[in-house]
Amino acid sequence: MTSRAVELAAELIRYDTINPPGNEGACTEHLQRQLEAAGFACELVPLEPGRPNLVARIGGSPDKKPLAFTGHTDTVPLGRQPWTVPPHGGLIKDGKLWGRGASDMKSGTAAIVAAAIAMAPKLAGTPGVVLYITAGEEVGVAGAALLAKRGLKGAAGALVVAEPTSNRPLCGHKGAFWAKAVTKGVTAHGSMPEQGVNAVYKAAAAVSKLEHFGFNIARHPVMGAPSLNVGFVHGGLNVNSVPDRAEIGIDIRTLPGQDHGRLKEELQSTLGSDVELIVTVEAPSVWTDPADPFMRDVFAVCAEMGQAPKVEAAPYFTDASALTPGLGHVPTVILGPGPAHLAHQTDEWCEVAKIDEAVEIYQRLIARWCGL
Repeated sequence: MTSRAVELAAELIRYDTINPPGNEGACTEHLQRQLEAAGFACELVPLEPGRPNLVARIGGSPDKKPLAFTGHTDTVPLGRQPWTVPPHGGLIKDGKLWGRGASDMKSGTAAIVAAAIAMAPKLAGTPGVVLYITAGEEVGVAGAALLAKRGLKGAAGALVVAEPTSNRPLCGHKGAFWAKAVTKGVTAHGSMPEQGVNAVYKAAAAVSKLEHFGFNIARHPVMGAPSLNVGFVHGGLNVNSVPDRAEIGIDIRTLPGQDHGRLKEELQSTLGSDVELIVTVEAPSVWTDPADPFMRDVFAVCAEMGQAPKVEAAPYFTDASALTPGLGHVPTVILGPGPAHLAHQTDEWCEVAKIDEAVEIYQRLIARWCGL
């Protein structure tokens, strides 16, 4: 028999929330109805029209802050490869739930909601839980950043991020610094290039410098070194004109303690004054000491479930980039049922058993946090 958590995950997949444009409203309101029926106080916080964040609370105690969970409702586009299953069908077959968002991260979002609803009758008079269901995560944690800007400090004592980890507890993740490097030139006829200034040549020189960019920072003992990738180079309008503009897409993954302002200065110095640097996304790294009491509890619960935890971190970034500092740098674990290697892939899936396992882990964490 299919569990409610798996059914809920399938229901969420059936909402097309590909971002852009997002359109998370109907999906989020579906979750709101489930939570309100279980006694949660719910608030919608719009990112844009039709694109709400959902904040849901239950319980509360003056002696201890609630435990927070977060998941997002938007997904990435389907890609160019044909799918062999309906991408928004929520198909359950061969012990797996299939569809866009099955791994990243509608299964995780469904699991935190199902776990919270199952525990709801026991949470009166306890620290309780708060759920942050966000919109716009896939394009730079936009929904979570809005919640943090609105004010979260002191609203929770710890955070569980249900992003895909195959239910392995991760102590943190790298940050992201995304930028466009723009070069400008002077257009001219392609037969008379000496009459113009070629922006693509400037971009080529800049890319060569980026290939050899050195980070002046020590490796993290778990995350390793920061990384830089040039994701795109765009320039010119047609083959028979000298291009007067080119753009380079830069994706840098950063470490705890790495100052993004200083990083921008170092990049600008490396690229030179001929290159304009425009920052498009900044998401700081997150790290919790494995010896933190909350992290020890998480490891203990995972061990009870037969998962022998080790100290690991994610290479991707999550809504914790905004929520963790927004909450006051609370201890944070990334732990969700999806397999990370299938995030954003064609024919995305999540094991049904992992969804149910995640629900059990979350319920045990709530019980420990709330003294049940």
